[in-house]
Amino acid sequence: MANDEYLDVNRAMWDERVPVHVASDFYDVAGFRAGTDTLRDFETAEVGDVAGRSLAHLQCHFGLDTLSWARRGAKVAGLDFSAPAIDTARQLADETGLDARFVVADLYAAPEALGETYDIVYTGLGALCWLPDIERWAKTVAALLKPGGFLYLAEFHPFADTLDEETGTVLTYDYFDRSPQEWNEPGTYTDGGAALGAGRSIEFLHGVGDVVSAVIAAGLRLEFLHEHDHTLWPRYKTLEKSGTSYRFSEGRPRVPLMYSLRATRA
Repeated sequence: MANDEYLDVNRAMWDERVPVHVASDFYDVAGFRAGTDTLRDFETAEVGDVAGRSLAHLQCHFGLDTLSWARRGAKVAGLDFSAPAIDTARQLADETGLDARFVVADLYAAPEALGETYDIVYTGLGALCWLPDIERWAKTVAALLKPGGFLYLAEFHPFADTLDEETGTVLTYDYFDRSPQEWNEPGTYTDGGAALGAGRSIEFLHGVGDVVSAVIAAGLRLEFLHEHDHTLWPRYKTLEKSGTSYRFSEGRPRVPLMYSLRATRA
């Protein structure tokens, strides 16, 4: 695979999915325009009060989480490699009257593209699998942080990727396989878009140990690593809906489905 092939392939996929995602019930843009917040309770509890603090959201898609932090008083900037996504994010900021800056750039070019440092760097769910180099990601985050600032990462747990999709009980995939994973699947994870054409994607698995080691090597001090027994979508048919989350049924052995960490720059 050429060094930048993953960028071209994945950008084409994400560009095509932006209008489908904006129109989907999954993202509920109408509800957001009306004042709802897309952040998860555990994220807001672990990040704390953001009022008056500067926050950069990396790989922000079309900006709902970014703008949700703005609703909570943060001075936000969002970055994504998809120009249609950023155009939509800017439009939503204008429509809702929320003060936000949005920039089109590759993740690894974020320090130059954003041109400033922040109190908080936030990376939301489903982001790291699109990056081939987790050490470079951590160095990029460190370069964006002010002294005393912190990274907050919420992510789907990579162990969950090793289990069969039918029941979530059979170890099926290799946790330690770090080779690029190429997929070619129609549609998208939201409702709508069944006939989308750009189904090819290239993803990368990063174990929790990889991520933590990269964060520490970049000079950040780990404050906590939390593992969560719920997720945001029914990735296995055996999961049951519990409020806005999905969990294994009562009495079933549980595995980690998401994790979160916070790490501070000295």
